Amino acid sequence: MTRIGSQLLRDSKASIEASKGGSVEKSSWQARDLLSLLVRANMATDLPDSQRLTDADVLSQVPTFLLVGHETTSTGTTWALYALSQDPAVQTKLRDELLTLSTDNPTMDELNALPYLDYVVRETLRVHAPVPSTIRIAMKDDILPLNTPFTDKKGKVHDGISITKGQTIMVPILAMNRAKSLWGEDALEFKPERWESVPEAVSTIPGIWGNLLTFLGGPRACIGYRFSLTEMKVLLFTLVRAFEFGLAVPAKDVIRTSSIVQRPALVTDPEGGNQLPLLVKPYQR
Repeated sequence: MTRIGSQLLRDSKASIEASKGGSVEKSSWQARDLLSLLVRANMATDLPDSQRLTDADVLSQVPTFLLVGHETTSTGTTWALYALSQDPAVQTKLRDELLTLSTDNPTMDELNALPYLDYVVRETLRVHAPVPSTIRIAMKDDILPLNTPFTDKKGKVHDGISITKGQTIMVPILAMNRAKSLWGEDALEFKPERWESVPEAVSTIPGIWGNLLTFLGGPRACIGYRFSLTEMKVLLFTLVRAFEFGLAVPAKDVIRTSSIVQRPALVTDPEGGNQLPLLVKPYQR
């Protein structure tokens, strides 16, 4: 990936310099692929030096485009189809709403105006967060405050956790998204209707979207979360309007495998890799 990314970066810079004679202004952009846009913006003569990225910084965005911008959304959509295949009533309710639009090419505003589609996407990303956890490294010594104090094995009560510089901290995204203490006793169930009125307890979750940690929060939150949500809604709009989905294997055969992204696999086919066999048939209106 580094070799290919380096070549793409060199080619993109050479093309931009050749087309503009070494002078690049943001207003003159023509190429619309992500890498060209990033390189052109970074080379712009009207960009302050303090905002300019090094080639290494630009190059590091290539795996972000390929992995984070693609793998997570496709995996999230896969889990949405899994959830819909398990609940025909939800699938039918979603399809009925999608069919209220007379166009096959809705605008983003039209998609965002469909409440049940939004509920399905939110519930999918709550129960089946593509990235189940992540880590952060402390840049300095600090105290992590706790909402509820705890008592250690020596009987000492703590209202915070001491963090030392360089310490690795795990962020349990999926565990927080499914916590019964926040979402209620049915927290493990896929229920899009819960988004009609979310529990008050989840309102303080510091995520940037949906009272969830799926896209994290703060300055290191997912930079492309709005694009990901739009992609997922477009995919579900197109697929669910046109097809009916059912599982081709027993639900108990589907398990989760995880490295960075959580993907479906089969207990009965351990050598088959990541897969989700579905029964797909055209929807007859």
